[in-house]
Amino acid sequence: MKKGKNYVFDSYAVFTYLEGEPGAEKIADILKNALADRCKIFMSIINVGEVYYIVMREQGKNAAELYLRTIERYPISFENVGKEITLEAAEIKAFNKLSYADSFAAALAMRQKAKLVTGDKEFNCLKNKISIEWL
Repeated sequence: MKKGKNYVFDSYAVFTYLEGEPGAEKIADILKNALADRCKIFMSIINVGEVYYIVMREQGKNAAELYLRTIERYPISFENVGKEITLEAAEIKAFNKLSYADSFAAALAMRQKAKLVTGDKEFNCLKNKISIEWL
């Protein structure tokens, strides 16, 4: 892997890895490369919140807290969103059929010139606008 390559994880990527689903090996390789400073991984705080609420809804607050503590240990830079990225995400959402949270992952991938790591087929609508590493 080339030094300096950037990735953005969406919630799909996190769940794939934590739940050992097909594609988890690819996520593990990216994480190992990030630990070795061969790449950088970013995740929008909106997508972190998405993981948190999904786990809380399905498994309760204790499980959501455990997931959060787990992903906080990974070599992922959690990116806060300000006005600029929020407006970029809003523009993406306005013209594409994907969730609002997914539009933040896409906007972050554009901003970081990064590959979006996902298996979420909603992102097909952006395959000509962003680079996607499919799981």
